[in-house]
Amino acid sequence: MAQDWSVKKRRPVRRKHIAPLLKRLEEDLNLDLNVDGAFLEMASFGPWSMVFLDKTPIVIEVVNDDGERYVFLTLRGFVDHPNANKWVEVDHGAIPFLMNGADCMIAGVHDADDTVVTGDLVWVRDMTHKKPLAVGWALMDGTAMVEGTKGKGIKTLHWVGDELWDME
Repeated sequence: MAQDWSVKKRRPVRRKHIAPLLKRLEEDLNLDLNVDGAFLEMASFGPWSMVFLDKTPIVIEVVNDDGERYVFLTLRGFVDHPNANKWVEVDHGAIPFLMNGADCMIAGVHDADDTVVTGDLVWVRDMTHKKPLAVGWALMDGTAMVEGTKGKGIKTLHWVGDELWDME
């Protein structure tokens, strides 16, 4: 990211207006967001649309290079849902690079969810504590990332320490 983006057009929204978006996300990641009774808001953040749950940004809507729209959890969302699908695990050597917004190289990948395919949005977690580190586009299948030794595996969009992570 590294841009000076800010939150714009923040407004309350009813659950029924974003229910299809949340349902799609829950199916893709095999989780239950459980937003019943929560205060929901929508906003723009740079080119992304976001959903806030009790004033915490938990869902982003991004567009890929082909113009297709995808919804995915933010890293704050993955902190609350550590068992979500579409994960890639990296070793400790990759963490400092990911924390600076670097793309994820496959040399540091130790494991990946079987459902990850090229072009998916994925979240990167550390292999020891299973904590989320970054979100990005998979440049190859999960099994290819685990078996490979050279090259770029994930194009990073959002990482611990970026503007979205630091948002209050």
